[in-house]
Amino acid sequence: MTHTRFAFIKANWNSDIVDRALDGFLQRIPAEQVDVFDVPGAFEMPLLARDLGRTGRYAAIACAAFVVDGGIYRHDFVAQAVVDGLMRAGMDCGVPVLSVSLTPHQYQETAHHTGIFQAHFVEKGQEAAAAALRIAALRSGLTEAA
Repeated sequence: MTHTRFAFIKANWNSDIVDRALDGFLQRIPAEQVDVFDVPGAFEMPLLARDLGRTGRYAAIACAAFVVDGGIYRHDFVAQAVVDGLMRAGMDCGVPVLSVSLTPHQYQETAHHTGIFQAHFVEKGQEAAAAALRIAALRSGLTEAA
């Protein structure tokens, strides 16, 4: 079965930046083919990705978050747990789970830094959409060849 739907999960923390990834994603995949889900933060994305993957509705699931250094090392643990969880979610449900979850080395809440990362998230959203389309086509070809 060829799926033409995609899921996009985005964390609400730093939404002024994270939402730009969805903008980029929708530049490559029509909005009518994308179901969007908001979660409180990055840590909640893997569980929802796994649950959505298990529905069988999606060719791929993209997840976007911006995990910043708040002056303690917590961001390192969160970022690693999220990326590991997204990989595990994809393996558990059999649906590609793509990460647009970024943890910058240096981020300051200034208009300059925010603008840089907003533009970067648009680009990363476009890249996630391209990857989603490629992996969906590849997996569809495997199914059709079987």
